[in-house]
Amino acid sequence: MHSVDLEVLRAAMGWLEQGVRVTLATVVETWGSSPRQVGAMLALTADGRLVGSVSGGCIEDDLLLKVKTGQGPQARPEVVTYGVSAEEARRFGLPCGGTLRLVLEPLASAASWKQVLEAIERREVVARKLDIKTGEAHVAAAGKDEETAFDEATLTTVHGPRWRLAIIGAGQMTVYLAQMAQALDYHVLVCDPREEYRASWDMPGVELSKMMPDDYLASLKLDRHTAVVALTHDPKQDDLALIEALKSEAFYVGAIGSRKHQDSRRERLLEFGITQQELARLHGPIGLPLGGKTPPEMAIAILADMTASRYGVELQLASKPKPTPKLSAVG
Repeated sequence: MHSVDLEVLRAAMGWLEQGVRVTLATVVETWGSSPRQVGAMLALTADGRLVGSVSGGCIEDDLLLKVKTGQGPQARPEVVTYGVSAEEARRFGLPCGGTLRLVLEPLASAASWKQVLEAIERREVVARKLDIKTGEAHVAAAGKDEETAFDEATLTTVHGPRWRLAIIGAGQMTVYLAQMAQALDYHVLVCDPREEYRASWDMPGVELSKMMPDDYLASLKLDRHTAVVALTHDPKQDDLALIEALKSEAFYVGAIGSRKHQDSRRERLLEFGITQQELARLHGPIGLPLGGKTPPEMAIAILADMTASRYGVELQLASKPKPTPKLSAVG
């Protein structure tokens, strides 16, 4: 599995190699309740193909019509806006008067985008700067806090795994979690000192380490773009990782185990010098209570919880509806 933007770029490069004309649309600004975030991409061809999205569908249809009928940009990038008026917002399905601003770029050459794809394959983070007036683009290493930005003259897009997921344990659940996390644009790293688990591990694009968990996490220099998940069920492994992770800036720290086991773990971590404030950051039991028990269901629950933490969303889980009482017969 790969991130959405990576799939868009790969499809666009494939079409270009076939000699097909491609237009790339990038969301550069939003107002109101816009369906997609800044940086979202959509690739379209004159023969009616498209991959990616910039809205719920109506804007994609309009852009595809423009490209197919030759009304889209021909030689230089163009800036277009959707949803300025209430009527246009209704027409294009933008909720609550949302507005999208897009840069439409005709891809005459694949050179700069090939550089981007090669960098992503090396798990590097790069910035591509597009000159709106000339259509020229340059690729360079991205700054630590550089983000997608548009200043009317230059569109800067950032590509590569900005987020990391460090998983302790190379068991079955890790396989599903790693696959799904890659689709969310995480650089996935797995650590397991146990040789028997490493021997059966086989997942391209995922780094596997045999170091002890605390040493490995220390070597990663955990930051606010990193999540740590402990999945071994072995306190000796998981606790070592948690002691290191809870003292770091990692935006999410979680561990598998029942509530009873989590209570025991919290007592142990306090004995190892973890403060109450640090301990409050621990997600345990890990994941949202979605009711699933299988490894892929648990992976979904963990990633859902991570996503909420990543975007700073406070979740209020709906209570279960009370069962309808049975009515006894009368008479």
